[in-house]
Order: sequence, then C-alpha cells, then structure tokens
Amino acid sequence: MTFKDFNFNEQLTEGLLSMGYKTPTAIQQMAIPVVMEGKDVIACAQTGTGKTASYLLPVLNLIGEHPKHQISALILAPTRELAQQIDQQVEGLAYFTEISSQAVYGGGDGIAYEQQRRGIDNKVDILIATPGRLLSFLSSGSLKLNHLQYLILDEADRMLDMGFHEDIMRIISHIPTKRQTLLFSATMPGKIRQLARTILKDPEQINIAISQPASGINQQIYKVHDEQKVKLLTGILKSGTYNSIIIFSSTKDRVKQLNKDLKAAGLKVDAFHSDIKQNEREDILLEFKNKKLPIIIGTDALSRGIDVEGIDLVINYDVPPDPEDYIHRIGRTARAATNGTAITFVNQRDYRRFQSIQQLIDREIEEIALPAELGEAPKFKPEANNRPRNSRGRGNNRGGKGGNRKPGGGPKQQAKGQ
Repeated sequence: MTFKDFNFNEQLTEGLLSMGYKTPTAIQQMAIPVVMEGKDVIACAQTGTGKTASYLLPVLNLIGEHPKHQISALILAPTRELAQQIDQQVEGLAYFTEISSQAVYGGGDGIAYEQQRRGIDNKVDILIATPGRLLSFLSSGSLKLNHLQYLILDEADRMLDMGFHEDIMRIISHIPTKRQTLLFSATMPGKIRQLARTILKDPEQINIAISQPASGINQQIYKVHDEQKVKLLTGILKSGTYNSIIIFSSTKDRVKQLNKDLKAAGLKVDAFHSDIKQNEREDILLEFKNKKLPIIIGTDALSRGIDVEGIDLVINYDVPPDPEDYIHRIGRTARAATNGTAITFVNQRDYRRFQSIQQLIDREIEEIALPAELGEAPKFKPEANNRPRNSRGRGNNRGGKGGNRKPGGGPKQQAKGQ
C-alpha cells in the first residue's frame, strides 16, 4: 500500500512527496480511511508509529475539499513542545495548499500571547493548542469556535495525567456538538475510555501494539550503585558509539546536576527543564534536531514532547516511576521502523520498579556487565511474582543478542520523516 491509495488531493499529495512520505504505517493504514469516512475514532498507538500524520492527512484533505478560512479543526496537545511539532508538521504537509495553522501555548511573555492572538485573527484553518492557553483565549472572548468541524485530542492519556480533564470538558462546552472527534492515546486506561464515552459518538476503535516498545529497540540494563552512575554514564557517552542521545531522569534537580557533571567531563550537553525560558527550550530542541547538540537531558515531560529523527540512544539514568513512562522514554529511539538502543541504570531502590517494567512488556531485558574499573555491580534477588509472564532468558530483548558485549551493537538506520 502507498499513500496514493488514499486519493488525497493533488496539493496534499505534493506535500507528502516533498516530506519523504512513501509507505503508510499500520496506524495510518487503519485510521486514515475511517477519518475520511467522517467517523469518530479512538486510537491507541505507541509513540513513533506515525499517529500524528494518521489524523493530520485526512483532516487536511477534508478541509481542502471545502476551504472556509475559519477555524475548522482544533488539535489539543498536552505540552507546548508537542503543539509546536504538530504545527510544524501541518506547515510541511500543507505547504502546497492554502490551509493555514496556528499553535497557541503558554510559557511565553505578553508579546508571545499577542502574536498568537494575531495569528488566530488571521482566520486560520487549524488551531493547535495546549488546554490552559486555549481557555484563556476562550474566556477573554477573543476566540470563537462556532464553525469547528474536527476536534482531535493527541496524547490524551498524558493530558489526563497532567490534570487537564476539567479543562478539556470546559473547552468542549465552547464547540459545536455536531463535529467529528478523534482521540489518540499511547495507552488506554479506564479514565481514557470514560472520556471517550463522554465526548465521542459511536467511535471506531483502533489498537496498534498497546504498551509495547518498538521492535527495533535494543533494550539493555546495568545494575549499579548510585556512586557508579556518573562514571558509567560518562564512559558510555565518550565511547563514540552514539551520535544523538537523550538522557532521562525523574527529577528536575537531578537533571540540573547531571548537566553540570557532564559538562565538567568535557561533554557537549544541555538540560531541558521547566526553569529555563521558552525561547531557550526552543533553541535547545532546534540544536538537538539539527544535530548540533549531541546530548540532551530531561525529565519525563521531554518523553512526550520531542519528535526528533535519528536518535540512536536513550539512557534512563534512573528507572521511571510508572512502567508506561518507560515505553514513552525509550520510544524516542527506533522511530519509523529504524533501530536504536535504550539503556537503563537500575539500583537497589529502583529494582522493584524495573521488575514492573519487565512484567508490563512481558520479557527480561538484557543485563550488560559493568566495566571492571567501576567495581562490582549490586546483586538483586528477583521476586518470583514480578518475573515476566513469559521469561525467555537473558538476551531475548528485541534487536539484540545475548552475552556481556559492548552496548549498542545493533545496526543503525536513518529515520524516515513519518
């Protein structure tokens, strides 16, 4: 199957070709025809599967058939970074059409607010927004959504985790009841299904690889004492094996400290957290995306808010508190059917969390031996009831072979723009 099979209009097809889209992913093959038919959709797909294009393409095509130059589609996203990335994808795909978009999000100054307001006044076709900033425009009366035809919730589970349920319901009270609603989520807990029952009408359900890492990710762990972590991390980063790296830590303070430690070790690295200004965050992401910055450090907010091709290594400096966050973290690599490596440092305190991750993904993750110069690794006793349901022995992680070898020995491929 190719994108030609969807019979998009000529201008949209031209945009697809210019961005390098060739073969639709599984979620795109399943979702695009349903959206084109005008049905509501609840779709569950892990990160890196091309789900953004799976709703953007049909909506762009539908708007292009009857352009009205008013806000026809609203896309809600949990973070400013994701909103910006969706806006960039709209600009690329709609480049040869007359469809326009505007992203609105918080975190800026009064000038940014005014620029966003002027963008809305220009009668854009698609509005991409974080819930809080959108509500401020709606409450001020400067924004009306009376002509809205399409409502899309992207990363719906993350929005609920961040406490946006009430905001979402308030937003929905401002839009027409006669509309097409699309809900996309990486996970499908009960609260998402409850939200879907409230705001969707007879939706088509689509499920793609729920709660499983992409097959191209070579998952590895090191068992470490806390005092071994920085030296181990520095050694991996200086090995020259990887070119584009994300390091995740669970706290903002630890992100700041790691940034200092790695810079002191002579590494080119930057930290991404809420204490830095919005324009600085945008500059960091742009440098990382353009391969001018090889290493970026962040918290779990970064795992949902960054869409960069060609990341070949993700390091979990500590185990995430929620097993689902592990899926999102390592999903930053091996996107669009490429390969990548994910390494997790596991200490005694985090071992129970790590066992929960193995149980969720139903496999044991390969352990790599610590370099001899770091001393002995801690010895943990696995709890029987937390073992994966289908334990198949060490070395059965996807994309890797067994044994204590040099980390990240899998092949690399260039990520495609899907």
